[in-house]
Amino acid sequence: MSDSSFRKLSTKAIHAGEPQPRLEGSVAMPIFQSAMFEYMGEKSYHDLKYIRLNNTPNHRVLHQKLAELENAEAGLVTASGMAAISTSMLALLNQGDHLLIQGTLYGGTHDFVTKDLPRWGIHYDFIDPTQPEDWEAKRRPETRAIYVETMGNPLLGVPHLPQVASFARSHGLVSMIDNTFASPVNFRPLEHGFDLSMHSGTKYLNGHSDIVAGAVLGSASLIEKITHALNHLGGSIDPHAAFLLHRGVKTLAVRMRQHNESAGQLARFLESHDAVAKVNYPGLESHPQHAWAKEWFDGFSGMLSFELGGGLPAAERLFERLRIPLKAPSLGGVESLVTRPAITSHAGMSAEDRHALGITDGLVRVSVGIEDPQELVEDFEQALG
Repeated sequence: MSDSSFRKLSTKAIHAGEPQPRLEGSVAMPIFQSAMFEYMGEKSYHDLKYIRLNNTPNHRVLHQKLAELENAEAGLVTASGMAAISTSMLALLNQGDHLLIQGTLYGGTHDFVTKDLPRWGIHYDFIDPTQPEDWEAKRRPETRAIYVETMGNPLLGVPHLPQVASFARSHGLVSMIDNTFASPVNFRPLEHGFDLSMHSGTKYLNGHSDIVAGAVLGSASLIEKITHALNHLGGSIDPHAAFLLHRGVKTLAVRMRQHNESAGQLARFLESHDAVAKVNYPGLESHPQHAWAKEWFDGFSGMLSFELGGGLPAAERLFERLRIPLKAPSLGGVESLVTRPAITSHAGMSAEDRHALGITDGLVRVSVGIEDPQELVEDFEQALG
C-alpha cells in the first residue's frame, strides 16, 4: 500500500507522485524529452534510465500517481491499453497454461486471446462472469489466471467481482480486471481483492481524446515482472504522451462526477422512450446486475449502450440526426461519442461471434461526455423523433 499522506482520491489525482521538492520550483511536471540519461552506476539493465524502460521522470511520476489512485503498491504506464493487457498476459502465462476469461469483452482483447495466445501454446475458455459454477466447471490444473472487465464492453454487464477475486485466491490464480469503463473514481479493484487492474489510459484517465496510453496497477512483485516483459516488448509511452496523461489525471475526479450524472440522465430518458427497445446501463434498476453495481461502485460511469426497436436502419437514422455527439470510436473523453460496436470496437470479431454474445449490428454505444446533460437529452429526443 502507498504511504502517501493524501487520503482522498481527488487530492491524490493532483498531488500524489509529484517530485518533492518540485523540479526547479515548476508547478507543472516538465517534459523530459530525452531518450536516454547519463549512467549513474546502475547495476541492472532494467534500472538504466531510458525511455523504452519506462523509468524516466515522466514515467515514474505517473507510476506512483496512478498506483495511489487505486491503493496499489506499484503501477506501470504503457503505450496503449492493449500494450498493458497483452504484456500482462504474456508476462504471467507460459506455454501450456490456461486462462479463464469473460465472453463479452472489448474486441481487441477478444482477438488477442483467440488469435494470438493459441499460437504461443496458451489455452483459454470463455466464462459467464456472473456464474461461479461456470468458472469451476472450466477450471483446469493448468489454469493460471482469470480475467474480467468491471463493466463489459459493450453490453455493460457486471461480473460478480468480489467472488471472482476470492475464486482466484482460493485456486492460486492471478485475478486480472480491465477497469477502464469504471475508472478509479467509481471502482478500485485491489480494494476488492484483485491482483491486477488495467486501464486504457486513452479513455477516462486522460479524458481529452488526444493520446493513446495504458496502465497496469498491482503488487510490486507482479508489476516488476510485467515491467521486465514490457522492457523487451517495447510498448513504452513517450514523454509527451506521459505529460498529457499526467495532466488529464488531475481532473479525473471532477470529470467522472459529470460523466456519471449525465449518463444516468440519458439512460433514464432512453429507457422511457417508445423507440428504444433496451438500454444497458448498470445505474438503471432494470439492469440485471444493478444491485451488485450499487453495492460495489461509487458511480456507474459514462458508458451505456442501447437497442432501437427499428434495428440497424433506425440506428443509422439516429446517427444522421444527432447534432452533439460525434460519430467516432473510443470513449471516455469530454465530448460525447456514439458508435456501432459491430463496425468499430468489435469489428475484428466474426458476425456469428458478435451475434452469439448479443452484439447486434444495430447496437448503439454511447460515451457520454461532460456537455450540459439536458441539452444532450434534448438532442437524442429530436433525433429519435
